[in-house]
Amino acid sequence: MIVSERLTFAGPEPGLTRRRVLRAGLGLAGAGALVLPGTGAYAALEAAHDLVITDYRLTPPGWRKGQRLTITVIADIHAGGPNMGLARVQQVVDAGNALGSDLVVLMGDYFATHRFITEHVPNAAWAAELARLKAPLGVYAILGNHDWWYDVKGVRKALAAERIPLMENDVVHLGAPGQRFWLAGLGDQIAHFIGPSRFRGEDDLPGTLAQIQTSDPVILLAHEPDIFVDVPERVSLTVAGHTHGGQVRVPFVPPVWTPSAFGARFAYGHIVEAGRHLIVSGGLGCSKVPLRLGVPPEIVRITLG
Repeated sequence: MIVSERLTFAGPEPGLTRRRVLRAGLGLAGAGALVLPGTGAYAALEAAHDLVITDYRLTPPGWRKGQRLTITVIADIHAGGPNMGLARVQQVVDAGNALGSDLVVLMGDYFATHRFITEHVPNAAWAAELARLKAPLGVYAILGNHDWWYDVKGVRKALAAERIPLMENDVVHLGAPGQRFWLAGLGDQIAHFIGPSRFRGEDDLPGTLAQIQTSDPVILLAHEPDIFVDVPERVSLTVAGHTHGGQVRVPFVPPVWTPSAFGARFAYGHIVEAGRHLIVSGGLGCSKVPLRLGVPPEIVRITLG
């Protein structure tokens, strides 16, 4: 059975609430403010102050019955103000540690690249915060497309300085005897821009899975969810980020903007196709503009078994 719960953490400024922002919009310009400026204020507030923990509980094919594993997924931080300043990154790390999961995975896109940045967070600063994350089975990272496009050397250096293992088409065997599993980390699929809407990736799915030496279950980390169409049944669960869940979504309407070749097919949440399982995190930060609407920043917690 799959259960999804959503728990909301208080923002760093509890006095500033969604309701107060909506009131301010109505007070300044009447009902129209709720549709235009008020909606923008709401979206800015949602990006900067909401923090949601989204729970998924499942036993996917290939996972041992009774083998319990908890995973905290931190995706798409995009560190940089106004919505993801250093204090906000600290809050994310504190919330992640409070979950007490067996394993923590970092899904790439570590710094902000939009043109509305009000607080620059150096690579060394966000990496030092992520280094505070603790889990019995470790903390593992992969790279995202923004890391490759804007400063892959800086990201590699920052993660290495904090001794956070970076997985690029690598696997690691984790867990106690009788409960072991493979964690596989894929290289980014759109790392290099080669023309309009054309990219070359650093991913090697066959080569990554070829390193697996036992019949233990496999969990695959991939920044972009598009690889899921090629993931074999051998993989019990694929975990991805990148899409931000659409970042701006109107209720009952499919996301207008989803950075995927498959549109909204892999935009967000728990997706099952042909018995294969994918969980796509909505992530924490923002791309293009520091706004989120209908997709609050989230940390994902997955319980297997």
